[in-house]
Amino acid sequence: MDRKKIFWAIASVFIAILSIWAVVSQSKHFSFEILMSFIRNANKGWLFMSFVCTFGFIWFEGFALVRMARHFGYKTSAIDGTVYGGADVYFSAITPSASGGQPASAYFMIRDGIPGYAATVALLINLVMYTLSLLTIGLLCMIFKYPLLKNFSGISRIFICFGIVVLIFLALVFYMLLRKGSILYSICDAFIRLLEKIHIIRHGDRLRKKLKNTMKEYQECSNSITGHTRLLIEIFFWNIMQRLSQLLVSFMIFMAVGEGVKKAVDVSVIQCFVAMGSNCVPIPGAMGVADYIMIDGFKQLVGSNAANMELLCRGMTFYGSVITSAVIILVGYIVRKKKSKIV
Repeated sequence: MDRKKIFWAIASVFIAILSIWAVVSQSKHFSFEILMSFIRNANKGWLFMSFVCTFGFIWFEGFALVRMARHFGYKTSAIDGTVYGGADVYFSAITPSASGGQPASAYFMIRDGIPGYAATVALLINLVMYTLSLLTIGLLCMIFKYPLLKNFSGISRIFICFGIVVLIFLALVFYMLLRKGSILYSICDAFIRLLEKIHIIRHGDRLRKKLKNTMKEYQECSNSITGHTRLLIEIFFWNIMQRLSQLLVSFMIFMAVGEGVKKAVDVSVIQCFVAMGSNCVPIPGAMGVADYIMIDGFKQLVGSNAANMELLCRGMTFYGSVITSAVIILVGYIVRKKKSKIV
């Protein structure tokens, strides 16, 4: 892990502590005793299902990448995919604008014998589908549960609307990078020229020549999958399942504490609005902003218990998935290290 990632990991812990402190200190009704009582008295079966959904959020992303890798002709397993998904979730959480997630996934994919250009195509397609799946579910939530959106505060609605704009913009950017390899080449070429200018690398012409050959393979790889409608629909399905897994975590927790099906459905919708709004700022894990929107939405459902329930749900949807992902990538790294020594 380089210094930059270490810095953002430390910054993420600090922001997480600050966010939890802000939620606790600004709520007159928060009580650690009440929070622990919720956990002790919660239905353990529903709590277990919330963890299953947390794991599903990681697993479905990885499996989508596995399906694309297999399409390109590279053998990889669902277990390998879990590591790819875990790497994305963990490093997205600790880096601004989730910028570290895809490179971390690519690292493990390349170590498993998948060429860099194929890994890049798979990750870009997954980003497009990941974004479109959230926009699709979000649109359905707006149509069928508009009163929940309307009852958010003005600031939360601004965050959500701006987050939607960012999501649409990102989807278009990722799509253009897929369809127009020349754009990606220009970005890489500019980066090489910058490194040459500040004397970090020499022989930039050799790198550019290698880059041209790689981009040719990249474009062929991209064309082979973007013209495969059936596979794209399947990847979109796995991304829908990933998003639903994340949204159902709060559903399971509300069921566990006995809030009932109606509120459990509504909290999943609120979680969807939180997911969209959290894209409006380049903060690791959208910490602070996501907490603000979530607690604002929870007030509609549980009133004075909003802070307690927000910490429970946020704890599992975000911090739970980050911790689970950290364990997965640690195990995945150790296993790959041992295999490389044997070989």
